[in-house]
Amino acid sequence: MALLGDKIVAKNANWKFNGNMVEYFEGHVEKSVPLYHEGHELIRKLSDYFVKDDSVCYELGSSTGKLSYKLAKHHEFRNANFIGVEIEEDMVKKANELYQNPNLSFVCEDMTVMNLEKADLITSYYTIQFIHPKLRQQLIDKIYESLNWGGAFIMYEKVRANDARFQDIISNLYMEYKLEQGYEAEEIIAKAKSLKGVLEPFSTEGNIDMLKRAGFVDILSVQKYMNFEGFLVIK
Repeated sequence: MALLGDKIVAKNANWKFNGNMVEYFEGHVEKSVPLYHEGHELIRKLSDYFVKDDSVCYELGSSTGKLSYKLAKHHEFRNANFIGVEIEEDMVKKANELYQNPNLSFVCEDMTVMNLEKADLITSYYTIQFIHPKLRQQLIDKIYESLNWGGAFIMYEKVRANDARFQDIISNLYMEYKLEQGYEAEEIIAKAKSLKGVLEPFSTEGNIDMLKRAGFVDILSVQKYMNFEGFLVIK
């Protein structure tokens, strides 16, 4: 086991979203992902264009539930249904402890195999990057089929640069960012080692190609900072 910072430990190539890290997850991700809160706020504002009184809205990979709660709270005057989908039971338990709202529920399900109801809004906030590449297109296809016409998929992902030189620049900038957040060099290296084979980002172009293969045509990058990007995709 190696210490990754924020009291989180993990083995080599074995990052997990369960166990002791659940208690420290929110603080860790807020420090590790640039513009984390700003992304939440942008999604909240974008949701106004798609959530209606009878809407079903999913967050795929809801972790401890903060984004799902913000959306449910923002639309609590509506009769909409917000569902946070999370495969890790420890995360679902924590979400239920932290965040409650009459129009919000959390379910412990595998998003790659569960059936989705027809929805007006589906979000994934740095989640698809953890789905094995062999299952990723199938999941995006399902998201497309599950959306009502005019519904939106908001997808935030860590992205790879489109060539080696840019990737080197962005990787170094991100390493400097994490040092500025107070992480030690050994913790940054240990985190990178724990994510081997677990976190597999696509490039911006790779994500767009995947969305297009599913049937999406209207695709807009709504937020980009270094190697972190948010897409608004409308069916």
